Amino acid sequence: MINFAVRAVALLLPTVLWACSPPRPQAEPGVLTVGPGMAYALPSQAAQAAKPGSVIRIAAGSYADCVRWNADDLVIEGTGSGAIITGTVCDDKGLFITQGRNITVRNITFVGARATSHNGSGIRAEGSILTVENSRFIDNDDGILAGDNPDSVITVKNSTFRRNGNCIALCAHGIYANHIALLRVENSEFEEQHVGHHIKSRAARTEILNNSVHDGPNGSASYLLDLPNGGSGIVSGNRFEKGPRSENRAIAIAIGGEGAKSENPQGEIAIKDNIFTNHSGITTAFVGNFTGNPVSFANNRLMGDVTPLRGPQDVASTRQ
Repeated sequence: MINFAVRAVALLLPTVLWACSPPRPQAEPGVLTVGPGMAYALPSQAAQAAKPGSVIRIAAGSYADCVRWNADDLVIEGTGSGAIITGTVCDDKGLFITQGRNITVRNITFVGARATSHNGSGIRAEGSILTVENSRFIDNDDGILAGDNPDSVITVKNSTFRRNGNCIALCAHGIYANHIALLRVENSEFEEQHVGHHIKSRAARTEILNNSVHDGPNGSASYLLDLPNGGSGIVSGNRFEKGPRSENRAIAIAIGGEGAKSENPQGEIAIKDNIFTNHSGITTAFVGNFTGNPVSFANNRLMGDVTPLRGPQDVASTRQ
């Protein structure tokens, strides 16, 4: 009888233990999970283990961390309500530094990036091909800062840039793309940047599509959009607003204010189907074109005290 009872308990024991301690679900192949109780506690730890083609999934929550992403073909995404990255920047540059090729960042908030140069970035893009989707950049020196890379394409979709920028030592902006092949920004919101521009692009081609770019009552940004070296591009379907605290209330969109460069073959810049509202308190030019090349200008709705287009003879002082 005793042996029978022992055998019965032994048969039941594995079932009881499994019910109390279910096995941890295994991650999909190539997926690195980040968060409490997961494979990696911090995104920077996952970055060290990442291989080309890895997917890094970061659990919702706040992480005081900075990360250098060196591998190619990465997808880095926050889950649920999204991950928040804050704290000290890496290499005095950015919370994320993307050095690999073809990196996608999705559903992540970058907050409070500061550098001693006053040019700290939510994302410092140093590799080629960066896609940013459904992400937020709040109270950083720069939201996104891209270095010179003539092969690089940067695409930003469905994202928010709020209260970034300064001009303390040099100017920082919501987005600042240096000499790259293409900057494309679509379906995103830019609000209350400080002193620097909402978007500044030295790209050979710039495409700004269906965004909301507005100073609001407290924003002090200089230009809503600055293409300092001209190039080619399209600005279409956007809602622009210049506010009363703007650092440069004379112009909303500036083209070629720092001179055309050989890196930027000059082509048509089409500005069409936009809405611009001027709350600056003075007459504001919607577009200041200083390139000497014509701008295609059609179907823009201008409200307030607005001059549609201003040429080289009216160059205003600008923030660099």
